[in-house]
Amino acid sequence: MRRAYTMLGLGTLLFVGATTSLTLLPNGTQASATEATFIVPAADGYGIAECLVSGHACGQAVANTWCEAQGYARAVSFHQTSPEDVTGAVQKVAVESQELLPVAITCAN
Repeated sequence: MRRAYTMLGLGTLLFVGATTSLTLLPNGTQASATEATFIVPAADGYGIAECLVSGHACGQAVANTWCEAQGYARAVSFHQTSPEDVTGAVQKVAVESQELLPVAITCAN
C-alpha cells in the first residue's frame, strides 16, 4: 500500500512540476513589449523608405511585414524621421539634402 501512495505522490509531483514549468516559459513567437518603434535606414537595400515615404499603397504592407519579421502583429504607424527623432546614442551621419532620412515604424502586438 505504501508503494502505491509513493507512486501516486511521485506522479502528482511530476505532473505539477511539468505544468508549472510550461506555464512559466515565455512565448518565443511574440516580442516582450506590446509596442516598439524601430528606426530603419533609408539605404537599407530593400527599398523600405521609398515605399513608406512616397505614400504608395505598399507602405502599410511593407510596415506590417517589417513588424511581423520583428515578432509583432502589425504596424501602428510609420513616418519619415527628422534629425531630432534620433537620440544621441546613434552616431551622427552627414545627410545630404537629396538623401532620404530614416523611417520610424511603430509596431504593436
